[in-house]
Amino acid sequence: MSITPDSVRNLLQSQDFGDRLRGVNQLRQLDPAIAFELIQIPVVDSNVRVRYAAVSQVATLGSQNLSAALQLLQVALADLEPDVQAAAADSICALRLTDAYADLETLYRHTSEWLVQFSIIAGLGELGDPRSFDLLVEALNSENEVIQPVAIGSLGELGDVRAVELLIPYATNPDWQIRQRVVQALARFNTPDARSTIETLTQDETELVAEQAKQALAA
Repeated sequence: MSITPDSVRNLLQSQDFGDRLRGVNQLRQLDPAIAFELIQIPVVDSNVRVRYAAVSQVATLGSQNLSAALQLLQVALADLEPDVQAAAADSICALRLTDAYADLETLYRHTSEWLVQFSIIAGLGELGDPRSFDLLVEALNSENEVIQPVAIGSLGELGDVRAVELLIPYATNPDWQIRQRVVQALARFNTPDARSTIETLTQDETELVAEQAKQALAA
């Protein structure tokens, strides 16, 4: 049977959550403008798996109507399920909906869910809002070792040169993955201090870090 807007709508309105989940997946095969209109049904579905799948897909469909996408995702940020909140943060950052920055910051400070905090910090570089610098600095000093590496990456993506002096001390971190993140972040800054630190890391004891540093200097 062919997939049409009506057939997908019927699935999304089914009593069976499996059908509704299938409907969300089939949205990818419709015209994006039509799919965006229909996705507004499952983002408030009663089933968390359906809501998560729908909110995640707003990242690709939301460009059809950014103001409507913003409203949908702000509702999703207030969802009771951390997975849905995290998906909403991912989609907001992917669409660069900077009007939602304050919502992201508030959620980061009030949630106890590491996954939600991770998604927010990981996405802030892509979001590109200058206001996020202070929050990323705070996350850089997080006691959660999962948050710190993504904060380093996002500081690099954000491109605020103030990050350079904050990132340099992490070039000697005992965790080679942190040092690799530092190389990737500092490579985005064309400053003497950033370049000097990358040059030092070309001699890193971990071959992967050293190779990444050499590639950064050659770029």
